[in-house]
Amino acid sequence: MSVLQIQQNFKARMTLSTRSAVLSLYMHVFRIARAWQAQTGIMSDTEDERKYIVQEARTLFRQNQQLTDQESIRRCIEECEARIEMGLHYRIPYPRATYLPPLGLATQKGRKLRGQQRLRKQAKPVYLQSHDET
Repeated sequence: MSVLQIQQNFKARMTLSTRSAVLSLYMHVFRIARAWQAQTGIMSDTEDERKYIVQEARTLFRQNQQLTDQESIRRCIEECEARIEMGLHYRIPYPRATYLPPLGLATQKGRKLRGQQRLRKQAKPVYLQSHDET
């Protein structure tokens, strides 16, 4: 077996395992939505939160279905797992707020603004990486 065949074989196995991991996460999100109960106990709040969970999952999974780079797929999987854990822990399906880094307010122009934009990007938690894109 040549090196090229080994690489192709590994890539095919990696793709199949990645695909099954993504599909498993997708189904897990829908199971969570089906069993979701709002903290308030009001049925209309529960229905709204269930709809939000399903809509958010569909939007993000469809948005990322064309990804082929294993690293970006891994980051999306990590984000999904983090959002699931945060939602289940705090019983809130919506993304948590992100806070500005120290010295977060800068002028509208110049080097300070570029530095602040870089700091904000670095300070963004993993569970909000795709939130602004939707």
